[in-house]
Amino acid sequence: MPPTFGQQLITLLPNLRRFALSLTRSAPAADDLVQITCEKALVNQASFTEGTRLDAWLFRIMRNAWIDQLRKNKTAGVSVDVDALTDITGDDGRTQTENTLMLKATRAAIAELPDDQRDVLVLVCIEELTYQEASDVLDVPIGTVMSRLARARKKLASVLGINPGQ
Repeated sequence: MPPTFGQQLITLLPNLRRFALSLTRSAPAADDLVQITCEKALVNQASFTEGTRLDAWLFRIMRNAWIDQLRKNKTAGVSVDVDALTDITGDDGRTQTENTLMLKATRAAIAELPDDQRDVLVLVCIEELTYQEASDVLDVPIGTVMSRLARARKKLASVLGINPGQ
């Protein structure tokens, strides 16, 4: 028996929260955005096309809701407090410290990316959408998705001191 719409929505909540955090850069604002997205999805459930990716449909709803909030509030979100994250594990204290520092640096570098590059990076690299699906969510041509992603990756590698040739 296939899962119901509600069950599928519940399964995607962690993905929605990750994308919301990348948009809002604030845990409370992200939680509010996830709630708004779920509410809109449930109200408009009939407009979802069976056989398509529910996560891409939900990401688009979320992005549009975020844009609506930005227009309404005319303010930007704040950065996520990476220091509060304690769920990084390692073999020893040194590994854990190195992992924590790398995570902080990576999050800071992602936060410094322009919004359009950060959105593409999160959708393709974290949420694992295809370029076409990210193109549909962001309502931009697929070539734009590819160039934004390439620029985002290049900037991250530069900021983090990663040499792709090695």
